[in-house]
Amino acid sequence: MCYTEYMESHEQKLTVSAEDYLEAALRLTLRGERIKVTSVAELLGVSKPAVTNALGELAAKGYLTKEPYGDIYLTQTGRAAAESVYEKHRLLRDFLCKLGVSEQVADTDCCKIEHILSDETISCIKNYMKNG
Repeated sequence: MCYTEYMESHEQKLTVSAEDYLEAALRLTLRGERIKVTSVAELLGVSKPAVTNALGELAAKGYLTKEPYGDIYLTQTGRAAAESVYEKHRLLRDFLCKLGVSEQVADTDCCKIEHILSDETISCIKNYMKNG
């Protein structure tokens, strides 16, 4: 399967952007912060209207609940998806750092590649990090 075919099948599940928003929501939750449009916008470096639209779409798909002018929460499905993306992020960041990549570059690069690697590649990296 070529890269384009993979991305098309992958995007049917969750887009890269949607994964980023879910991961940001999880990271805020893990820091003990409430999920707020402003906080997500700051974390991702995007506009508040973009966050509002994205969170609305994620709510419509059942990944989070969003009260009008109120609190935002990850649903069980949303949290599972966010945890999966965040696990890949941490794994890839640690892997790149182990290779000698600086923490800042590793953090930037893993944000780009966490969305496109196959489950097989992630599994192999996970095994390597455990045993290597």
